[in-house]
Amino acid sequence: MSGPTGFLLAAGLLLLAVLAILLRPLLRKDAATSAVDRRQANLDILRDELRELERSRAEGSLNESDFEQARRELQRRLLEEVEPADRPARVAAPAAGGKRTALALLIAVPLAAAAGYAALGTPQGLDPAHTQARMSPQEIDALLQRLVDRLKANPDDMQGWVILARSYKALGRSAESAEAFGRAEAALDGDAVLLAEYAEALAEARGKFAGKPDELIARALKANPDEAMALFVAGQSANERRDYAAVVDYWGRLLLKVEPDSQDARTLGAAVDQAKELLAAQGGKPAAKTLPQAAAKTISGEVILSGKLAAQVQPNDPVFIFARPADGSSRMPLAVLRVTVADLPFRFRLDDSTAMQGGQKLSEAAAVALEARIARAGMATRSSGDLFGVAEKTPVGSQNVRLVIDQVQP
Repeated sequence: MSGPTGFLLAAGLLLLAVLAILLRPLLRKDAATSAVDRRQANLDILRDELRELERSRAEGSLNESDFEQARRELQRRLLEEVEPADRPARVAAPAAGGKRTALALLIAVPLAAAAGYAALGTPQGLDPAHTQARMSPQEIDALLQRLVDRLKANPDDMQGWVILARSYKALGRSAESAEAFGRAEAALDGDAVLLAEYAEALAEARGKFAGKPDELIARALKANPDEAMALFVAGQSANERRDYAAVVDYWGRLLLKVEPDSQDARTLGAAVDQAKELLAAQGGKPAAKTLPQAAAKTISGEVILSGKLAAQVQPNDPVFIFARPADGSSRMPLAVLRVTVADLPFRFRLDDSTAMQGGQKLSEAAAVALEARIARAGMATRSSGDLFGVAEKTPVGSQNVRLVIDQVQP
């Protein structure tokens, strides 16, 4: 075991060993304490014997001379028990507080160790991000060369060739990546991702998809028609040969797989829309804006507070974001979110998950009226002095709506 985990384990074992050494004499029963207990029992016995002697003398069964002799013997034995008692008692005194001392050590030693390490050690060394070596290009080349040498000695290591191919691809060395993928081609059948990566590397090395890269893409789509990487490179190839209907098909299907309203969705959606426009210019179907099915039932955008009103609000003032029917048929919100002024500017997303319980759903409307309101009284209903902004007749499915709070409720 190595790295931060090994260090922590070793440190923990050492700490336990130190605690065991410190606590053992404190927690075990001290010999001096046991001696005191035995001495106390002996004193009790001797006192009982003295009372028995006094009773025998009183009853007349023991004369005065024998009584005095027996009493002196008991006194001698009492002195033997009592005289050395002072020293053991002092020795035993720390043991009486042993448990308290042990508890204090149990808490203090780990805290002292942690504080010492924080002051004198390198705590960031426990973070894997700091323990990972920053390799120079020369070191990377050396590692790759060792892998190449190993594969020359064992050319049937298909997994090794794939690792080498992906490493070259990550470094932008497309020709070497394609060559390494080629050495492992027999093992790629059925793996849509690796076939698509091979096709992309080979196309980059050759400068075109036509030929072998297209063959690899066909094999990738056959293995998995819905694989994202395969759809992406298939769209690239279709775009290269100006088959815009295929671009719309491949990247349109890929668009359904990415997170709505993400940067990937926006970039891909723009590319699909451009392909549709080019298709329309070629005499194909008219261009129409494309949205994933999930995004078509949502509205997203950003709420911004106008700078001229910023001085009139407090960070904790509530902000309500509503979507109501655009035709004014109902004041009941189709969807609502609540944030605070401190969250502004705020990226919002309204969908059926933000609908009012038991009410109409956002997905059932074609268009809505959007409103963002800073409720000065803390209530969702309109009150004099509220700050608000509206966006009338916003189609459901709209993205990047800009909703500016720039008005004051009379």
